[in-house]
Amino acid sequence: MKFLANENFCMASVRLLRSKGLEVFSVNEDAQSSSDKMVIERAIEHELTILTHDRDYGELIFKDGYRPTAGVIYFRLKNYLPEVPALLLQDLLTNPDFEFK
Repeated sequence: MKFLANENFCMASVRLLRSKGLEVFSVNEDAQSSSDKMVIERAIEHELTILTHDRDYGELIFKDGYRPTAGVIYFRLKNYLPEVPALLLQDLLTNPDFEFK
């Protein structure tokens, strides 16, 4: 899987995921201030799974008809350390009983 970290996804988590060998592109690094539509269009074009804390992607998918082929992972967390999203994702990716669909 290849990922696209939305602007609100912590860079500490991006760096941690990269250190584990995952391919993670970051809106913070190469496309700051991109609209959600621009991010989702990039993800569709390059078959990237979006990593975000922004629930607006649900509206783009269900209301506006965007269909990212690699999906969106929405992190709904409160009061967390910057590395926590990466640790949660890594746990899921290494769990043989879990499959992203």
